[in-house]
Amino acid sequence: MEKHPLISIIMPLFNSEKVLEQALVSIETQQHKNIELIVVDGGSTDGTSLILERYKSVITVLIKEPDNGIYDAMNKGIKRSSGKWLYFMGADDRLLPGFSEIAGQLTDANTLYYGDAEAEGYMLKGTFTKYRLAKYSINHQTIFYPAKIFEKYTYDFRYKVFADYALNLKVWGDATIRKKYIPVKIVKYDLTGFSASNKDDLFKKEKPLIIRKSMGWLMYLRFLYKRNKEQSKGDSNFF
Repeated sequence: MEKHPLISIIMPLFNSEKVLEQALVSIETQQHKNIELIVVDGGSTDGTSLILERYKSVITVLIKEPDNGIYDAMNKGIKRSSGKWLYFMGADDRLLPGFSEIAGQLTDANTLYYGDAEAEGYMLKGTFTKYRLAKYSINHQTIFYPAKIFEKYTYDFRYKVFADYALNLKVWGDATIRKKYIPVKIVKYDLTGFSASNKDDLFKKEKPLIIRKSMGWLMYLRFLYKRNKEQSKGDSNFF
């Protein structure tokens, strides 16, 4: 595989004028330059378009049309991507130098690589086993996906908040895809973003079924036992 593989960054956004410029600058200043940026704007009505015009040299593909939410926008971006690796970020995220550091280590097209996120000084980090992922979601912005994953999986936009979690449960349960953790901070992640302020009752209802189908009965039963135990203690983060 080439030393500097093409990475497709897919950025869904809507009315993001207050945060977008910093995100674009963080992409523009990366040491790894073999990047295509695919921006999917769901029809912004604020000053987002002016910022996109100002940074048009950074943007490879711009899709401007209504969508059915963030994950529908991501699926649109996937269809237009040509990179060997796909990376997803929000307009309120900031790439760190670690993005380029890990980009230089993407060598196996059958391996999903992931690192750490920094969020207001708190590290979202560490290796995710199947069981850890069944309990808690991995930060989506820490993952470099080989493009072949999206020949098999897409984001289910019925899940308005946790379609990325649903996809990752399926991917972690797929033995044909290797996972490699690299302890490097990739992104500064905004903990006050979309997923922090919105609910996804459908995903919460269907999550156990996804675990059973993707990871098998033993993991499913272990998850149910742990969930019931934690919820009895009042842990609302375990669902």
